[in-house]
Amino acid sequence: MKSDATGKPLGTDLDKLRALADADIAIDDDTPYDPNDPAAVEAFWNNAVVTPGGGVQATLAALRRARGPGQQPRKMQLTVRYSPEVVAYFRATGKGWQARMDEALKEWIARRSG
Repeated sequence: MKSDATGKPLGTDLDKLRALADADIAIDDDTPYDPNDPAAVEAFWNNAVVTPGGGVQATLAALRRARGPGQQPRKMQLTVRYSPEVVAYFRATGKGWQARMDEALKEWIARRSG
C-alpha cells in the first residue's frame, strides 16, 4: 500500500471510519441542532444570513459593512494612479491614510469651488 507524506499507509483512517457503526459515533446532547430533525433544519435555514463567500472573516466583514435597505453607498470604488511621493506622504501618516487623502481632496475642492 502507498504511504502519504507522514509515512502512514494510505487508507487506514478511511478504513477505520468505514468500520464505525452509527451507534459508535458520539452525539452531543447539548447541541440543539439535529440534522435528522426536519423542523430543526427548517428553523436553522429560516434564521440563516446569506453573505458573500470567502470564509468566516469575509462573512463577518460583510455583516459589519451591511447597509440598510434602500441606502446608497457613500463612496465609489475606482482605480486611480498617484505619484509615489503623494502615496508615500499619506501612507507615512499611518492607519486611515486613505480617508485623510479623501479629506484633503475634499478640502481642495471646497477651496476651488468657493
